[in-house]
Amino acid sequence: MRSVVAYATPGPSAPFEKTTIERRDLGPSDVLIKVHYAGICHSDIHTGRGEWGEIHYPIVPGHEIAGTVEEVGSAVTEFKVGDRVGVGCMVNSCGECGPCKSGQEQYCDQVPIWTYNGIDRDGTHTQGGYSTHIVVTESFVLHIPEGITLDVAAPLLCAGITLYSPLKHWNAGPGKKVGIVGLGGLGHMGVKIARALGAEVSVLSRSPGKQADAERLGAHHFHVTSDPETFTRLRNHFDLIINTVSAPIDIDAHLALIDLDGALVNVGAPPEPLPVSAFSFISRRRSWGGSNIGGIRETQEMLNFCAEHGLGADIELISGDQIDEAWERVVNSDVRYRFVIDTATF
Repeated sequence: MRSVVAYATPGPSAPFEKTTIERRDLGPSDVLIKVHYAGICHSDIHTGRGEWGEIHYPIVPGHEIAGTVEEVGSAVTEFKVGDRVGVGCMVNSCGECGPCKSGQEQYCDQVPIWTYNGIDRDGTHTQGGYSTHIVVTESFVLHIPEGITLDVAAPLLCAGITLYSPLKHWNAGPGKKVGIVGLGGLGHMGVKIARALGAEVSVLSRSPGKQADAERLGAHHFHVTSDPETFTRLRNHFDLIINTVSAPIDIDAHLALIDLDGALVNVGAPPEPLPVSAFSFISRRRSWGGSNIGGIRETQEMLNFCAEHGLGADIELISGDQIDEAWERVVNSDVRYRFVIDTATF
């Protein structure tokens, strides 16, 4: 075991504390990564504050990890010391079920081993990227291509793949009208990726003040959802809407914006149930679906796509002692558009 510096929260309402945690010794297939940057995802907050179920405290969150390889196990073939790498929401899975064998480890029948608040194969609790180092099995480490700096690449490991996967699955591209609900950490990457895929992109937001940013990020159109006229004017308009917000929205109203055979897809995960009328999708053969990150193969595809198109997250760099403040600002939608922790400040 090796001790590394990390920031952990000891309880659902407790501030972060600088501490040390233990990382396992390298096995033959393991990679030791020096973490340079760790993005702050709203999922970190939901989990750290106990909003998504039972938590093992103290917890070190962070599943948007970018760094460099510091050491490799004897059987590692895909990585070498000095490589630029990333780690996302998963650090392992069963590897034997149908989803795992098809490269969709995020839907593992036995549930993936999450980067934090999971139980690793050795029975220990996983701890995430708000730390200086992490040890991950080779098959769950990603190459970060040249052309993306590590700081703006970190959020791609969750925010990027969370939007790329449904946009690809539901065939966003030329000739398709795509709406992105919410222009936050997830939504701003949705705009960039959907535009790069060739779709006609609209942002649906309650905040009129975000129009200029939406257009700067690549949106063709901006619609204010706090105006009831928006839902009348855009009825049956979209082929695909991705809902990125982690708060309840009127699902029936948004389904009414979907055209024949289109889909509304949730990637945001509010803790409250989302009621919906069956007639909202039956009436026009609409679908209401969900999507959960992407598998390792697709995540590498996403990173390569972003490098090819020059895409990275819009970020605000912070130090370790600013995590509490950053969490509050995320909850208050006061970040444009992703906080990233610089672990050199630890």
